Amino acid sequence: MKILSAILKRVRPVAALLVFAASVGLMLFLFYAKTPVGDGGRAATVDIPKGAGFWQIVDVLDRQGLVNNRILFYAVAMAHGARRSIKAGEYEMDAGMSPAEIIRKLIRGEIKTYRVTIPEDFTLKQIAERLAADRLVEERIFIEVATDPKFLASLKIPAASAEGYLYPETYALNRAMTTREIVRIMVNQFWKQVTPEMLERARVLQLSTQEFVTLASLIGKETGYRDEKALVSGVFHNRLKKGMRLQSDPTAIYNLRNYSSKVTRRHLDNESPYNTYKIKGLPPGPIANPGIDSLRAALYPASVNYLYFVSNNDGTHRFSMNLIAHNEAVLKYQIKRQNE
Repeated sequence: MKILSAILKRVRPVAALLVFAASVGLMLFLFYAKTPVGDGGRAATVDIPKGAGFWQIVDVLDRQGLVNNRILFYAVAMAHGARRSIKAGEYEMDAGMSPAEIIRKLIRGEIKTYRVTIPEDFTLKQIAERLAADRLVEERIFIEVATDPKFLASLKIPAASAEGYLYPETYALNRAMTTREIVRIMVNQFWKQVTPEMLERARVLQLSTQEFVTLASLIGKETGYRDEKALVSGVFHNRLKKGMRLQSDPTAIYNLRNYSSKVTRRHLDNESPYNTYKIKGLPPGPIANPGIDSLRAALYPASVNYLYFVSNNDGTHRFSMNLIAHNEAVLKYQIKRQNE
């Protein structure tokens, strides 16, 4: 008993010292975990590559001044179970964040998002350019994906291109998304807007889905005024019924590389399968990506006898029932304006 008592007397101080050291270590650890890594207000964009190992990620953070002690940072990461749960992507960090906050953000995958607005009646190429400007896609790859027959079939697009089916909307996107994911998001939004009832209405009008969307794209490119869309639709429906060419200027310049901003006689004479000055009926596919107002107008045209319309040069149009009245309107609103 005396020997045991002597041993305990010696062990107790050592144990107490170990407990004290552990307590101090824990306090230092917690202090480090919750202390900002630097001065607040210094923002940093961090790109965590897919497949990056933990120490590669630490290197990326370190280069941005977000790691001031690699060993302690590792300890904090382990305490959060972060070694294999950090999500790749682009993050917005701040030196005023603590190591624990940085790690939690990486684990939660709070990736930087870009709010991108796709205006109504943008073409496929314009959408690719808009997304590429924010480095969300490569323009060439976006167009390749949007014209991939098998991929389009999986999205229920009855065509060889996603033109017309990329719904104009404001999207929250991030650079971790693949091009296919982005295209799918936009097409899914289209199908949320275009209801089964709308497709049934198209069938009543003897229009296929592709023809319905194509007609809507022409309406959208002709006028941005909501109140005019049904009138423009009425003109197109009337001309189709009479077997007249649609003679829609936007179709003559679709996909032209050197087009500036003014439609000329040379454009109207362009031998393109989309040029409705040259072909009868609708083009083989949409010439842009219409919004819901144009889509509805294509299905519910105004009940009018108009066969022609010409721009008033203020965004609106003058509608006519016969060629004589139309030519007078052209003389008044176009030719005279050009001579002013």
